[in-house]
Amino acid sequence: MAETIVVAKRGEYIESRHTGSIAVVDEKGNLLFGIGDVQRLTFSRSSLKPVQAIPLIQSGAADRYLFNDKEIAVCCASHNGEEQHTQVVESILFRLGLGAEHLQCGIHPPYSHESYLTLLKRGGEPTPVHNNCSGKHAGMLALALHLQSDAARYHHADHPVQRKVAEAVSELSGVAGEELQTAIDGCGVPTFALPLDKLAYMYARLSNPASLESNLTRLAVKRITQAMVRYPEMVSGTNEFCTDVMRTCGGKVLAKGGAEGVYCLGLLDRGIGIAIKVEDGTPRASYPAAAEALKQLGVLTPQEEEMLHAYRLPAIKNRRGETVGRLEPVFQLKGVKCTEM
Repeated sequence: MAETIVVAKRGEYIESRHTGSIAVVDEKGNLLFGIGDVQRLTFSRSSLKPVQAIPLIQSGAADRYLFNDKEIAVCCASHNGEEQHTQVVESILFRLGLGAEHLQCGIHPPYSHESYLTLLKRGGEPTPVHNNCSGKHAGMLALALHLQSDAARYHHADHPVQRKVAEAVSELSGVAGEELQTAIDGCGVPTFALPLDKLAYMYARLSNPASLESNLTRLAVKRITQAMVRYPEMVSGTNEFCTDVMRTCGGKVLAKGGAEGVYCLGLLDRGIGIAIKVEDGTPRASYPAAAEALKQLGVLTPQEEEMLHAYRLPAIKNRRGETVGRLEPVFQLKGVKCTEM
């Protein structure tokens, strides 16, 4: 059963509770700490993006189309639609000889309110490039072209691109391909439901790919994680948790959130993966939980802890801008008898 992991306080009184589950796993598959239901079947959502980028590198498509680290990072992104993001996605599409109309991710306004206002003032309208998943889809288009497959159908579950993604998910999670549970994500491509501890295991292996059998996969993982920590602003955006935690921790932490209260972290210097699922699906609880997990695992220096304080204990403000409460993580990571997967 899920447990209370974050509370919302008004004054010093608890007003709301967010329940959830947390799994901490090492690269050998050992469950180190657990909160709630660590085997809860959990849709990975956008936390899967670093894994979805593996076939792009592994196949040689990234080299063929001259992807740099910034472009690889945006392929792993849930970006804000800022100009720094749209320019990089457009650069990828230009080299592919394609345009925004070839992206099958759909259209929504930029997550960045400032960027959206700027777009409207210029008389523009959102396009698929502004979709937070446009980088991932641009990478999938590159892979589709490299495989000489139907680029118009790259988002379909039976397409070679998505079959290669499924192979990467199976390889990193240890879940056999025929046992993978799928549904359709918000951007139209398949997403995978995994036990929470398997999701953490994937991030442990992203953090330390030494246990992966394929040398090509190991090299692809290293290139992806290097790109993400080198250009964290590409993975999310300005004043966003993914960006700030990776920048603050200076290459120690890989961080990627997903919809419906999913958040995953990898400790790059320790080969440990952390997967969090907030039961009510709200991200307001996943950020404090993620920052608290890093604190309890001894990842953060006092200075880093202070820099992430606003994420770990975010203020609740009223309409006058006055602080009237805060969100507060209340869990304690519980050691479990190590069980290898």
